[in-house]
Amino acid sequence: MGRPGLNRRQLLAGLGGLTVAGSFGFAALGTGADALASGADTRVRYWNLFSGGDGYNMISMLDSFRAANPGIDVKDSTLQWGNPFYTKLAMAAAGNRAPDLGVMHMGRVTGFSPGRLLDAWDVGLLAKYGVREEDYNPALWNRGVIDGRLYALPLDIHVQLCFYRKDVLKKADLLGDDGRMIPVTSTTEWFDVLKKARKAQKKGLQTIGLWTNDQNFQWWFFVAFYTQLGGTWFDDTNTEVTFDTDKATEVLEFLRRHVTDGYVIPGAPTGEQFVNGAPFTWEGNWSVPVFSGAELDYGATPLPPVFGEQATHAESHAFVLPHQAGRGGAANEAAHRLAAHIVRHAQQWAAGGHIPAHTPTLSTDAYKKLEPQNEYVSAMDHQATEPKVWFAGSTGVLAQDLGPVAVSSTMGSAKPDAVARRMKSRLTTLLASKNPMDGRTAAQGGAVA
Repeated sequence: MGRPGLNRRQLLAGLGGLTVAGSFGFAALGTGADALASGADTRVRYWNLFSGGDGYNMISMLDSFRAANPGIDVKDSTLQWGNPFYTKLAMAAAGNRAPDLGVMHMGRVTGFSPGRLLDAWDVGLLAKYGVREEDYNPALWNRGVIDGRLYALPLDIHVQLCFYRKDVLKKADLLGDDGRMIPVTSTTEWFDVLKKARKAQKKGLQTIGLWTNDQNFQWWFFVAFYTQLGGTWFDDTNTEVTFDTDKATEVLEFLRRHVTDGYVIPGAPTGEQFVNGAPFTWEGNWSVPVFSGAELDYGATPLPPVFGEQATHAESHAFVLPHQAGRGGAANEAAHRLAAHIVRHAQQWAAGGHIPAHTPTLSTDAYKKLEPQNEYVSAMDHQATEPKVWFAGSTGVLAQDLGPVAVSSTMGSAKPDAVARRMKSRLTTLLASKNPMDGRTAAQGGAVA
């Protein structure tokens, strides 16, 4: 892309401007000098951030690939989720010690200096192994396109959902003939639903779990409902803030009302309350295995379109190619082959609640039988995402900056209109700020697909 490289010393200086949790341990940066697996003639070094249930699913998918491709030795490493992972990945790429394949949240790709810390995918090679642009939701595919080249291959989308207890809603006459929650299309209808559910719920429980004092969840909910109102962040050139404080205030007042009307117990354990009988909780789709494991009679739908338009906050896990000097050869082709295999065989990944990005998977009989996944798969078509700028994305600067401000409104320590103005002020500051990865502002980042 015609920009100079970035060495480790420069990168460390740049990262000094970011808050990075954890240590800078580099045990995972080795070149994997141990012997190849028996019968293999090519090694792929693969870094990911999947732990817990996601980690078990990924290991199973990797084992499936190994069985089908005995000539490729996959050496996978799971690193600490969040900023520690991104720091190690950036420094490995800057120091020419990067793995052949990695995973990132899609929202972080623009800030990862594509072309310097990330290499572009060979879309012809992906097609050779069965993955093509037409297999994707166009908006999702284009989130990974920077300056006309694909830098992130989506594996899934993970979304915020409205989980509901069918047993409680049935008592409150809030289930339709299909056994699912009745549609809600306005804030008035939503609070009417909460009022009816409260009358049918167990005493001592909250009506809805809303993560009122969690900066990440409050930010994700804000993004969803602000998008429902048609709110924007910046103009097409990322030179002007277009954030609408009136719309933002409307969203913040909506979130705050759940507390003032007594539907939420601030600080209550949301998942535990739901398992114990609370009618609703808003959680990420990764809670599906937990609630299914508890054998609850429940459903899950995208966040209600209370402002008229469907929009549910969404992020995406995506495969990336960390920068390697002279990338190519057998290991690079094997990395393309591995990523394509996992994308095309994501049925097991869906068991963890994520919506597979590969749309042919969504039309299979096996996926259509998954519950409650088949109820919220429509979220693929109305994703509410953060703006495509360097400071956005999971655990990114934008969420860290604006999340606590949103919490202050929901919890009542600041008025919604004042918080909306503060948000706009902080967005103005961020838009003029330089990415510590490459020293460029959002307007200079070439972020428009």
